[in-house]
Amino acid sequence: MPGRVCCCCAALRPRYKRLVDNIFPEDPKDGLVKADMEKLTFYAVSAPEKLDRIGAYLAERLSRDVVRHRYGYVLIAMEALDQLLMACHSQSIKPFVESFLHMVAKLLESGEPKLQVLGTNSFVKFANIEEDTPSYHRRYDFFVSRFSAMCHSCDHDPETQTEIRIAGIRGIQGVVRKTVNDELRATIWEPQHMDKIVPSLLFNMHKIEDIDSRIGPPSSPTGGEKEENPALLAENCFRELLGRATYGNMNNAVKPVFAHLDHHRLWDPNEFAVSCFKIIMYSIQAQYSHHVIQEILGHLDARKRDSPRVRAGIIQVLLEAVAIAAKGSIGPTVLEVFNTLLKHLRISVDFELGDRRSSAGSATFSTSSKESDERIVQNAIIQTIGFFGSNLPDYQRSEIMMFIMGKVPVLGTTSQSLDTSHLGDLGTRRIQIMLLRSLLMVTSGYKATTITNALPPPFLDPLLSPSLMEDSELRQLVLEILHNLIDRHDNRAKLRGIRIIPDVSDLKIKRDKISRQDVSFMKKHGQQLYRHIYLGCKEEDNVQKNFELLFTSLALTTIELANEEVVIDLIRLAIALQDIAIINEDNLPMFNRCGIMALVAAYLNFLSQMIAVPAFCQHVSKVIETRSLEASYFLPETIFKDKCNLPKSLEKHEKDLFFLTNKIAESLGGSGYSVERLSVPYVPQVTDEDRLSRRKSIVDTVSIQVDILPGNNTEDKIDNTEEITFEALKKAIDNNGLEEQEKEKRRLVIEKFQKAPFEEIAAQCETKVSF
Repeated sequence: MPGRVCCCCAALRPRYKRLVDNIFPEDPKDGLVKADMEKLTFYAVSAPEKLDRIGAYLAERLSRDVVRHRYGYVLIAMEALDQLLMACHSQSIKPFVESFLHMVAKLLESGEPKLQVLGTNSFVKFANIEEDTPSYHRRYDFFVSRFSAMCHSCDHDPETQTEIRIAGIRGIQGVVRKTVNDELRATIWEPQHMDKIVPSLLFNMHKIEDIDSRIGPPSSPTGGEKEENPALLAENCFRELLGRATYGNMNNAVKPVFAHLDHHRLWDPNEFAVSCFKIIMYSIQAQYSHHVIQEILGHLDARKRDSPRVRAGIIQVLLEAVAIAAKGSIGPTVLEVFNTLLKHLRISVDFELGDRRSSAGSATFSTSSKESDERIVQNAIIQTIGFFGSNLPDYQRSEIMMFIMGKVPVLGTTSQSLDTSHLGDLGTRRIQIMLLRSLLMVTSGYKATTITNALPPPFLDPLLSPSLMEDSELRQLVLEILHNLIDRHDNRAKLRGIRIIPDVSDLKIKRDKISRQDVSFMKKHGQQLYRHIYLGCKEEDNVQKNFELLFTSLALTTIELANEEVVIDLIRLAIALQDIAIINEDNLPMFNRCGIMALVAAYLNFLSQMIAVPAFCQHVSKVIETRSLEASYFLPETIFKDKCNLPKSLEKHEKDLFFLTNKIAESLGGSGYSVERLSVPYVPQVTDEDRLSRRKSIVDTVSIQVDILPGNNTEDKIDNTEEITFEALKKAIDNNGLEEQEKEKRRLVIEKFQKAPFEEIAAQCETKVSF
């Protein structure tokens, strides 16, 4: 009988061996002899110094039974070991544990699935025991390797395969719990262990069918589900592992994730990668979020030569990570995130243009597909920048706005912009558009207390740069960014679309009294805004959206920043825009001219109702009514239709179709407005950037109204066929008979009218009138 020995020999055997032998029945099916097991337990507790010998003898019997395939006695031996382990807590248990772990290792090494599961269950029970003193010599390298191998079981029987994988995951969970609670817990975080544990868990997590159900914060599946589903159990273990990670070992736990995703090509498609990093970000301690973000950025740099879809997948993962991290503190990585993304934006544009140049004259499907993939990368970068920036606190968001604007390539500036010298004009334009799109997303929802905080000079100057006006799309983006920053009361949606608004009060416009800071801003920088709108109207490539955004810009400026002085300036600007369409020195297409007329009508209709001066409203309404009867193409409802009959010229139109300066002055003067400045035609200021711009200089395109007497108004311009313009002056200067001294004199006169303060010009006019 395998469980007994003869009576003579039994008397000579040590007592602990006799007690051990007695727990084994003659038939293993009868199970552990409980009475004898109680005797053995009592003996072990009473004489703890014998524990190591008891363990060694049990290990000897178990090894022999495993070799002889007596699995019934193996089960009894492990049950006895488990009971002794749970009952005995003393210094002498350490040698016993060594015997116990040796027996568990024997079971895990066997090729029998039932024994592997049995060994795993015993190890898990052991892992949950808190030892009184730490063990400085015990290592779990074998168990990490063995449990990791079990996680990848490929047994031909699906049920057995699942059973072994679950055992492997539970074993890893036990190792983690045991080592983390141990004084020597740092050993489990060594790279050689993490490189086995993390991929094993990810391998089983990837088998989950519904990935979307696992991307949020830790869920609470039932105990039965955890035990039966390897994916759920692996995810739970992965969350527990990350939750125990500290500052020093966070990177060791995250790097194997990248290796696994690279090896199995899980960046495209990247659903599982996104799921993994959402789990990581939700599981780790919030103060360590920036470590994960830095690792993602580093991996993006390492894979910068990979296919566009792989890079796009990594960027999408970064987006999800920063979306979670932005809700807390992400430390010093804010600028690093943006700097890295902008660098990869330039790289992507470089790749796109390089492919386009290499395929010039022989466009192929593969090349166009690669270009399209690069666009996916660029859009992912823009979305990440915008989403991250829009979730930052206001004080950080303003810094990021300055940072991004500083990266926009602007002609004539020496800022830290992205190097686009090798990309050419097309590449520079692409960078400008994408950076402005990013900036548009960052500024969305930004509410500054004062307009000076939203539009500081270092930000406003490059934003309104002439080099950003060379393209219709660029101008649209600049205007939309301005709308985000100026609109502090969410009125923009109410102003969407250019139209004649019958009753502005129905819009329920929200506004506050203009602050001193805003008044000061308009005195310093108002001319920049007027100039940008004025020049934006003169561009030949304007489409309906451009006119709509220009109207919204004027309306928002009126709501947020207009006092009486600004109202007068805005009316001067509107009349100057009307003059552009009437005089047409720039040879604009008829659609543009009618579009400008419609813009002026829509805006003056809005302005007149906002300031509520009855005479002004009456004049504007009368002109609009006349237009609707005689020239409906001067109204937005008509000119922006798909099919609109355009006039052949505007020279023969009656003055009743135009807004007249003298009429407006009369109407406002009676309500207490200071209307003297209305007689001075608006002329945009010339900036230093205009001299560096590739566009036509404003000096060549803007009509210089030299005669600024009060009688100079739109009515006079219509009747007077000969007016003084810079073109006329230029022709006169070019005459061979004109001396160099007169040329210099005229240049000084023109420059004076462009840059001199209004008070000085007005004083000279008064002197001229007195004569």
